[in-house]
Amino acid sequence: MMNKKNLEIYVHIPFCARKCAYCDFLSFPGNVRMQREYTDKLLEEIEYQSACAADYQVVSVFIGGGTPSILKTEDMEAVLKALKNRFDIHPEAEITMEANPGTVTAEGLSCYRSAGVNRISIGLQSADDKELRYLGRIHTFDEFLKSYQRVRMAGFDNVNVDLISAIPGQTVESWKNTLKKVTMLKPEHISAYSLIVEEGTPFYDRYGEHVEMESYAMTVEERRGLMALPDLPDEDSEREMYYLTQEFLKEQGYDRYEISNYSKKGYECRHNIGYWTGMEYLGLGLGASSYMNGCRFHNTADLNDYCNARFYQEEDFNRVLRQELERLSIDEKMEEYMFLGLRLTRGVSAHGFISNFGQNIRNVYGQILEGLERDGLMEFKDGYYRLTLRGVDLSNYVMSQFLL
Repeated sequence: MMNKKNLEIYVHIPFCARKCAYCDFLSFPGNVRMQREYTDKLLEEIEYQSACAADYQVVSVFIGGGTPSILKTEDMEAVLKALKNRFDIHPEAEITMEANPGTVTAEGLSCYRSAGVNRISIGLQSADDKELRYLGRIHTFDEFLKSYQRVRMAGFDNVNVDLISAIPGQTVESWKNTLKKVTMLKPEHISAYSLIVEEGTPFYDRYGEHVEMESYAMTVEERRGLMALPDLPDEDSEREMYYLTQEFLKEQGYDRYEISNYSKKGYECRHNIGYWTGMEYLGLGLGASSYMNGCRFHNTADLNDYCNARFYQEEDFNRVLRQELERLSIDEKMEEYMFLGLRLTRGVSAHGFISNFGQNIRNVYGQILEGLERDGLMEFKDGYYRLTLRGVDLSNYVMSQFLL
């Protein structure tokens, strides 16, 4: 049997019950008919894309969105079965599915587990109902608790909870309360991000700089509601939340293995580690990105274009599923290896750099590494170049130094 290369698969389900005010992901509400048409087209894509992955074995699958758990159970089951039938999936592959509180049922969870899903990621964001309303979330903390209980009762023993700090009206104390309530549930993994106000979102119209409110297509009522939101926490409070997260989660037995990700020992997200260490990945579904055979490309983000494509025709296949096809240069590959790998607290492997690029990391980045080490932003330990605590605080600056 030939030695196959490792591959990760990302599957995008763009539908959600309601678009959150801070979200800039490719997602939108969709009726049952639209979801069914999309699922049918996704099954087609799986069939045709799998032919491009004959030399690969899939070591992780991540089904994200949107809200994947909003799909009809039979539709999600069909997607999971198609992946299993069309791709060579490792028997011990990590298969994650995102779910939002209020959209999971006991029947659905049992089906996902039977179809191979072994990790659930739940989008909570905050344990404070008022903060959830400010974010535009459709659930309460109590509804999250019920969903979390269903996930556990369905037999899932690898669960992530997503949280966001520095959100409107949040205080250091309310953030600490969220951390306390979540850690009491003992999830295996916690992703704790700080809110980023992205252009093109309602939050940008409320909190962005030099933006006219009329620039966003909202009703008068929506605009009034947006303007009534409380201010974001000040910079000092945001920094305090940031440090509190690290200290509190460490006390509760969570290891920080990436800038925004914490886990119990042995429960690091293998799919995300694959991204950060340069593993090849194939994106399936609307707008999904891929990196295979040294090339980067992505699917169309136009739903009509995607659903009307005829993948059996080479022209449509390339036009819809191979957009912006770009072969990376050796310099670009080294850049990505560095600034993605440095997100991990263990850092970038010196030996791995030689294995990937055939030369010593010091030959390429010697002066930069020396300067960052001298400034106390990086250190070399156990064969890895990694950020110091101060380096993590200035991570955007540090990572920009590795652009060739």
